[in-house]
Amino acid sequence: MVIGLVAVLVLTLLVFRLPVIESLKLLISGAFGDQFAWSRTAVKACPLLFTGLGMVVAWRAGMYNIGGEGQFVMGGICGAAVAKFVLVGSTAIPGWLGSLVILVACGFGGAAWAWLAAWLFVRRGVAVVISTILLNFVAIQFLGYCVSGPLQQKKQEVPLTDTLPDALMLPKPSPQMDLHFGVVLPVLAALVVFVYLYRTRPGYRLRLVGENADMARANRIDAAKVQIQAMLISGTMCGLAGGVEYIGVAGQLGTDFSQQWGFLGIPVALLGGLHPLFSILSAIVFGALFAGSENLARFTNAGATLVYVIQAVAVLGYVGIKARSDAVKAPVEAG
Repeated sequence: MVIGLVAVLVLTLLVFRLPVIESLKLLISGAFGDQFAWSRTAVKACPLLFTGLGMVVAWRAGMYNIGGEGQFVMGGICGAAVAKFVLVGSTAIPGWLGSLVILVACGFGGAAWAWLAAWLFVRRGVAVVISTILLNFVAIQFLGYCVSGPLQQKKQEVPLTDTLPDALMLPKPSPQMDLHFGVVLPVLAALVVFVYLYRTRPGYRLRLVGENADMARANRIDAAKVQIQAMLISGTMCGLAGGVEYIGVAGQLGTDFSQQWGFLGIPVALLGGLHPLFSILSAIVFGALFAGSENLARFTNAGATLVYVIQAVAVLGYVGIKARSDAVKAPVEAG
């Protein structure tokens, strides 16, 4: 995977007519050059890993969730609602517990949004790909309504929520860095997802449903129930991504809260081989690309869009290789 990404990176730089060696040095320096660079990489990788894990679980169950962005946004909205109407101004709940409550609310919001798509698929036969894509737009429009209406700051000057008190933000080892302690959460989640998928019976049933739902039903497995559970877990992961971004980085919601993390989780999962542990490495690589491309943009005419080009090419390459592999396997299995 890493070799392939490096090759894609070099080709992309050549297409952009950038000096390869100098550009690579700027990318590496921006991603790993000092403690601040490491901090940026870790913070960028955090929501990528959470949304990537969401895609891993859903796609392993044959539920091709493309709605990570909507679930991310709904998670942030639910967290902001709990913060505004329950936590801010309350002295009964300590700050660390308040942060936990917000994260739980974010996970719930993402899960509820994913459940809607799962229900439409199981009960009405609506393709998950279609429903999740459309629900992304609904969530983004709902975000605009919320930050201009019920969740808008008290001054009501701009479409933003009030800034969270420091007590409700995730703690940072240093106020000079972006790094927050929330970056360990997706790594722990990846370990939990790995154990769930590969060391438990429910995880085995989930993977079996994804491989062959008819075979699962023949073995008296309720495929519909498993698929709904997979989407609930997937939505929870994406909602938590919105949570750590909200109380770890942004501190408030605005119309720009949607940063495409849900969509970017798809290449993270795919290039991680739809495996939770390999997705950790994939998320770090893409987080480094984000952090490094910001540094590259300071010294060259290439903007941060470079990383999106690299991701798109990498995913197309993965899909092409996978399609070729499946085409080769098909005659062998038929024989």
